[in-house]
Amino acid sequence: QVQLVESGGGLVQAGGSLRLSCAASERTFSTYAMGWFRQTPGKEREFVAAISRIGGRTYYADSVKGRFTISRDNAKNTVYLQMNSLKPEDTAVYYCAARDGRGSTISNEYDYWGQGTQVTVSS
Repeated sequence: QVQLVESGGGLVQAGGSLRLSCAASERTFSTYAMGWFRQTPGKEREFVAAISRIGGRTYYADSVKGRFTISRDNAKNTVYLQMNSLKPEDTAVYYCAARDGRGSTISNEYDYWGQGTQVTVSS
């Protein structure tokens, strides 16, 4: 069982930046692909970014490409999401997820989820 704890959310003005972190309890963290998803009330959970097990491959939603960067530090069992040039439409609860396998953009393919962290971007 992998436990994931997100942090780093908050309130920021449009154009600002935030860095989300997700710490994993699992010592075999490097065997999991990691993803970030987001969700707003009444909407489906949306893919944001994903990274392969050793970080060699990254995937991004078109809506965040060029603004967000996903990275991981396997020595610290942590995955990050650097969010720049934030827009009000980025407002959501952000979740990190772990998948025992390759990176994926599909939420149903992830095995473990964190509790989420709120990101609010004011205009």
